[in-house]
Amino acid sequence: MPITLFKDTTYQLNGLIEDIRRGEVALPDIQRPFVWQATQVRALFDSMYQGFPVGYLLFWATGAPSGARQIGTGEKEAVPRLLVVDGQQRLTSLYAVLTGQPVLKSDYSSARITIGFRPSDANFVVTSAATREDPEYIADISTLWNGKGRKQTVRDYFETLAKKRAIDQDEEDRLDDAIDRLLDLR
Repeated sequence: MPITLFKDTTYQLNGLIEDIRRGEVALPDIQRPFVWQATQVRALFDSMYQGFPVGYLLFWATGAPSGARQIGTGEKEAVPRLLVVDGQQRLTSLYAVLTGQPVLKSDYSSARITIGFRPSDANFVVTSAATREDPEYIADISTLWNGKGRKQTVRDYFETLAKKRAIDQDEEDRLDDAIDRLLDLR
């Protein structure tokens, strides 16, 4: 009987993020460092939100290899059981934004990727000073999944928006639906 060399496995993004957080998913030495620009991360979230395919991830199931690099920064509690062979830039981007954790860049500096979202037209942006001041945006979507959490982030968003302009119940419902759709990406 032939040995199975690969298998198709479906992972939920939420589960992968938790596996990375624990240290069970890591990078082999052969992987290049994280090199994506923030605009590429923004485009990834936009594509996912629009329902476009964003490719497959390829993992190598292994024991605890020496020299595996962790995704993100900080201490991990587990040894890697999966190594990312293909999809490291996408997976690291998703981890960084969904957790609000910094990434280790190619020059070994640590940086946080901050993505903003305007629910009225589902526009994603790399957060800037202007975005932070614009009440139409949730300036840091990471707060939806951690930090403040969904309830407080949405409450703050609507309070700030109401100071700029009046919003009726129908618009509030549409904006809330757009935010829920963003949350569903996880």
